[in-house]
Amino acid sequence: MTIFSRYVFRQTSGALLLVLLSLTGIVWISLALRELNVVTSQGQGALTLIKMTTLGLPSFVAVITPFALLITAIHTLNRLNSDSEIIVLTASGATAWTITKPLVALGLIVVVFISFVNHYAMPWSLRLLRDIVVEVRTDLLTQVIQPGRFSSPETGLTFHIRERAADGTLRGLVMHDLRDEKQAQSYLADKGVLVKDDSGAYLFMMDGHILRRSGGITVPTQIIAFDKYAVDLDRLEERTAGPPDFKARERYFSELVSPDPKEKSYKTELGRYRSELHERFSGALYPLAFVLMAIAVVGQAQSTRQNRNMRMGLCFLAGVGIRLTGLAVNNVVTLHASAVPLLYLIPLSAIGISMFLIVRGARARKPNPRIERLMDAAGALAAGLKQRFSRAAPAAAGRAGG
Repeated sequence: MTIFSRYVFRQTSGALLLVLLSLTGIVWISLALRELNVVTSQGQGALTLIKMTTLGLPSFVAVITPFALLITAIHTLNRLNSDSEIIVLTASGATAWTITKPLVALGLIVVVFISFVNHYAMPWSLRLLRDIVVEVRTDLLTQVIQPGRFSSPETGLTFHIRERAADGTLRGLVMHDLRDEKQAQSYLADKGVLVKDDSGAYLFMMDGHILRRSGGITVPTQIIAFDKYAVDLDRLEERTAGPPDFKARERYFSELVSPDPKEKSYKTELGRYRSELHERFSGALYPLAFVLMAIAVVGQAQSTRQNRNMRMGLCFLAGVGIRLTGLAVNNVVTLHASAVPLLYLIPLSAIGISMFLIVRGARARKPNPRIERLMDAAGALAAGLKQRFSRAAPAAAGRAGG
């Protein structure tokens, strides 16, 4: 890189880190406020809250990083125009590629970063977050739910225990689940025991009944007696053997490309696997598209008299519209596999159009003959007037002296 290219790269990368940290901080605060009930109502410490909110960041970083790059690229190019640096650079014979190279290099670095987040950091953090959620739900029964009190950890779910033995056994257990509008279930057990293993945490109930109503008042309630019954504290459904069934966003690249046909979600969420896989690849193209858009719209040499605010606003709104369109198409891909090419067509079209505008702006334009003749005539007229006034000035000074 040239000295100027390194200068542009340093300025843009520094601003990018500042904007990205600011946006990440805002997202972290919003996540912390959303999960604040973990501390206030579920008896967990502040460290658990920090872990949960921090582990949820990678899935948002992959979305906000391209916008942070777009904002910093627009800001840097606008500042270079305000200081007339682009104008001086253009007048010295440099082309638009002098500015394009450092910004594209930074865009490619962001592409690599987002690919790393999408394919490794995000699934890894979401799996750890899943484990912490299971621990929180387990601790909810062991710490928060007090004997003789009705507790509702979430809407439609109520727990009650008569007493807790010294060994941790729960006696007189009642659990009422109304979260499913089509089915209400009540679990009554003489005692219950919490069990943890690698696949999750479960509540084993002994000597009890399940009261299940699947219809209106006219439908009789089903009463099921059991000696032992296991409830998954993560999903509160009957325990299934085998490893945990991860969601599409929690899976690594190899698990999305070749999922296990024996898994429960293979048939029910196959469309989500497809959309998640292609979103990870197509989403990494937006940083490069946004950088080229900024160069094409704001990176041209402009004087301080020209209004650049409208150009910057249109460039940012265009970036937001393109990204929202990509997210909308991703939902369509979940239902229809034929829409997969659209996910890649959107950012690639933005890249192609931006490159066309940059090449057209960098190409030397032939001067208009009429404008050249008018400029020559204006120059000749100005020179004649200057010469005439220079002759008239000494004569006027001599008459005044005489």
